[in-house]
Amino acid sequence: MTDTPQWLSTEENRAWRAYLRTRRLLGAWLNQQLLRDWGLSEPEYEILVVLSEHPARRMTSLELRCRLLWEKSRLSHQLRRMELRCLISREPNPDDARSAVVSLTTEGLRAIERAAPSHVANVREHFIDLLSPEELAILTEISERVLDHLAAAGELNVPEGD
Repeated sequence: MTDTPQWLSTEENRAWRAYLRTRRLLGAWLNQQLLRDWGLSEPEYEILVVLSEHPARRMTSLELRCRLLWEKSRLSHQLRRMELRCLISREPNPDDARSAVVSLTTEGLRAIERAAPSHVANVREHFIDLLSPEELAILTEISERVLDHLAAAGELNVPEGD
């Protein structure tokens, strides 16, 4: 790192700000649709997806936290709210008394099975279908390059395959 900042050019700044705005607005829009249509917040949906994709539909809170890249307190608060709604259950981890095993409940599985088709349709309509196959391949390549760079820098615990 140099002492003198290398400011972004006009085009670099335009690209960066467009990326930030797109990420925020698309995320907010998708969250609103999940809340309106299914009564699920984006964080709830994300947890339900991760648990539903796990072969046992359960994992330790540490595994879940690493997969989501969340802080411990954020996950704990979110899981407490979801447990009250009977979307997940928690039980002590027999292998580590300091953590819990988080399981997808029948109600949680029903919720993700109901919400996923329309959510995926919204992602497709408002993101995927706006890109050509070539643009999608480029976006994937760019995203994977940034993820590889962050993983190599060792600054973040970036799980593979996300």
